[in-house]
Amino acid sequence: MTLFAFVFARGGSKGVPRKNVRELGGSPLIAHSIRTARELSEVDGIFVSTDCDEIAQIAQEYGAEVIRRPAELATDTASEWAAWRHAVNYLEEQGRTFDLFLSLPATSPLRARQDVEACLNMMDAETDVVITVTPSARSPYFNMVKRTDDGRSEIVIGGTGVSRRQDAPQVFDMTTVAYLTRPGFIKTRNSLFDGVVRSVVVPKHRAVDIDDEIDFQLAELLYARGQQ
Repeated sequence: MTLFAFVFARGGSKGVPRKNVRELGGSPLIAHSIRTARELSEVDGIFVSTDCDEIAQIAQEYGAEVIRRPAELATDTASEWAAWRHAVNYLEEQGRTFDLFLSLPATSPLRARQDVEACLNMMDAETDVVITVTPSARSPYFNMVKRTDDGRSEIVIGGTGVSRRQDAPQVFDMTTVAYLTRPGFIKTRNSLFDGVVRSVVVPKHRAVDIDDEIDFQLAELLYARGQQ
């Protein structure tokens, strides 16, 4: 089985300017994902899909190959799935076919190798996608609400008779620690949940997903503690 690892990192970022090249623990954010991929003996190739020259240079410095992403796939409104499909098609057009597609987003720099290995171990013939999740702090059965413009609010999933959090079904937040699937699935489907999806549970301290400045500061704090 040939496994290729990918990091998708565009140049623009509104929540944290220049996020993917900003340093965390002395290394650019994107470098942490590349390092994880290099630690995995199962990985046969590492690729960074980007529209940014600076990201491309850093990717090459840390040992990844660069896939130049078209500008229309690097906007705020472009779907990640379209970027995935572009990367698969780009490599296959070069005759570089592979069996498994592993995405390691730069926004989860605190992942451990064991988290990714757990995903690899969970993939089987009946599974289309393996995702990572972490226990949610809120539940749509108990303390998550939807509201109208005038402030009227109601529980997201009501009518279940749940009055205590302990009685509600356990729910999880999706994380960006890792996504594992097959190239054929990406080319023929339109989203993760178009097939059979299984999940690996990752502890909260390794599942930080950097989307804004507070997330970045939290990642810096947890990274520093992990190095002590």
